[in-house]
Amino acid sequence: MRIDLTGRTAVVTGSSQGIGLAIASGLAAAGASVVLTGRDEDRLESAARTLRDGVPDADVRGVACDLVTEEGAERLGRAVPEADVLVNNLGIFGARPPLEITDEEWRTYFDTNVLSAVRLIRRYLPGMKERGWGRVQNIASDSAIVIPAEMIHYGMSKTALLAVSRGFAKEAAGTGVTVNSVIAGPTHTGGVEKFVYELVDKDLPWDEAQRAFMRLHRPQSLLQRLIEPEEITDLVVYLSSAQASATTGAAVRVDGGYVDSILP
Repeated sequence: MRIDLTGRTAVVTGSSQGIGLAIASGLAAAGASVVLTGRDEDRLESAARTLRDGVPDADVRGVACDLVTEEGAERLGRAVPEADVLVNNLGIFGARPPLEITDEEWRTYFDTNVLSAVRLIRRYLPGMKERGWGRVQNIASDSAIVIPAEMIHYGMSKTALLAVSRGFAKEAAGTGVTVNSVIAGPTHTGGVEKFVYELVDKDLPWDEAQRAFMRLHRPQSLLQRLIEPEEITDLVVYLSSAQASATTGAAVRVDGGYVDSILP
């Protein structure tokens, strides 16, 4: 399948590292002009260099902004008034005993993982509708459906993203704009490695540690390993393409068979 995003501008949030940077690199390789976002200017510059190393002809720039705040969203909007592809990847996660999650932590997870996405959809969706083409993708998680006992606040935020995607897809109905969520299973990033070692023996080699984590804490996985960021990238790039024009309002999985529930 030949995917060509030449002439499209893609905004990827939380893209100075990990899944976000992998997604940005995949979109750039397909020809899109890519905007990286993050709070740290130096990390964004480093990410842009990394992306260009992998995609030498990439058109990439960074916008330093805190998208958890209204001011940060305004700053991005001024720097990038229009976008053809919006990938809301920004998010936080962490383990916490359920009864110890404070009000402030509940609000932080909602503001970071949900409201930041809503703000940007409100900003970019009207222009997409006017132009008759656009792609919005919200990076959700299998935790949205099979809520992990050790991270209920995270699961709550990702469940909310499924509702956000479905609702805005209805708002965009018939306009040529698609809105979808991507349900990602546990994915191999630096932050997840740290998380895994919080839950399994720290002396285990990484390959054994990740398999122990999946066996003990994510036993529904058919892969029995973490997903690599590039495996999520492939799906996101497809959903950003003209070939995916009939897919909208969907929760599309790249979860290694972990989710064993039927989506409503």
